[in-house]
Amino acid sequence: MSPQARPAARRGSSPGGLERAVLDAIEPDDVVALTRALVDAGGENPGGTEERTAQVLAEAGRARGLAVRTDPVAPGRPNVDVELPPGGPVGNGPGLLFLGHSDVVPAGPGWSREPFRSAVEHGRLYGRGATDMKGGLAAVLVAVAALRRAGAPLAGPVRLACTVDEEDLGTGIRHLSRRGLGRAFRGCVVAEPTDLQTVVACRGDAYLELEVTGVPAHSGRPADGRNAVDAAARVLELVRADHARLQQDLDPLLGAGSWNVGRIEGGRTTSMVAPSCRVWLDRRLMPGEDPHRIALDLLAAVAAAGIDRDGITVTAEVTMAMPGFRTPVDHPLVTTAHDAVAGLGGPASVGGWTAACDGGFVARDHGVPTVVMGPGGLNDQAHQVDESVGTDELVLAARAYALTALRLLGG
Repeated sequence: MSPQARPAARRGSSPGGLERAVLDAIEPDDVVALTRALVDAGGENPGGTEERTAQVLAEAGRARGLAVRTDPVAPGRPNVDVELPPGGPVGNGPGLLFLGHSDVVPAGPGWSREPFRSAVEHGRLYGRGATDMKGGLAAVLVAVAALRRAGAPLAGPVRLACTVDEEDLGTGIRHLSRRGLGRAFRGCVVAEPTDLQTVVACRGDAYLELEVTGVPAHSGRPADGRNAVDAAARVLELVRADHARLQQDLDPLLGAGSWNVGRIEGGRTTSMVAPSCRVWLDRRLMPGEDPHRIALDLLAAVAAAGIDRDGITVTAEVTMAMPGFRTPVDHPLVTTAHDAVAGLGGPASVGGWTAACDGGFVARDHGVPTVVMGPGGLNDQAHQVDESVGTDELVLAARAYALTALRLLGG
């Protein structure tokens, strides 16, 4: 991440009037308790076990007087919407969308505590998903409930959309994007962990699966066959060269697109010329890059190098694609979110994210300006053993979310 310093917050750090009433409606113990309940609900993915987390979130929304809708994406895998809808002091104009996900990566071995039995010690809340991203979900929901309790007049609704399957294939956000958002939004805040830095640019991600087919033969006469593993190795030399080329033109916020070989398997036995080889590639995308175009360009390079000849065939399939995005630094969503955090004593910077998130779909498919801003650290906590988040940071996030909504929609 390459942060850029911004001027000091334009609003004071001591909100008054309605803002103070909204902040006073946020109870620190409530944020912590809801985060713990969400962590304890699990939701490992791959595995498709988000249902209990979705239930906890939906029940928490209903208990706080918010409108809740569930939308099944697959059996036992519902997206959840929790909303402060139009009515009363809330108008029917464009609203503010918060975005999160209910799944977590598998806990894995090496934990010093039960990963799905949350614990609070020395100001930190421990458990799988505490940072990525049950803490962000809890902070948003408590913030939205505080706006309701304070009777805040807003020009449009505030919605939390929680999707399934973000950590694997993104079926939840694709389902949401196909269904449509249902209304206009002035902005989207993705509550992923950024240490509460306001992230305005985010790389995308794509998975490419290569299938290399050759001709089997006895290993004592390798010239009789066409070795698919050898051909795959030549393809990976092209991938390595393209990765090096990309690193020659670095964006100050996002760096560059990148390739990574995540997995490879091929051949049948040591005494046979390998008739097939499969390679799984991760290609990080700059905003606006098309992974299908990238796959076609790779196949063109394979053909130009003469790899797919004389019995060798190479195919490439894009099995997952998540777009990147970029929002102007001076956009009202950016300045409002940044100033809300800064005015509460949080980190006063704007930056970019080399990871990927669901926000790219909202920005690309619906034209909604998007930022990422949430409690917890991406690099030092997310997907780590003994994952944790600071309880003070959870409360600060809830307060910042509430102020962002109030300032963006209350003017």
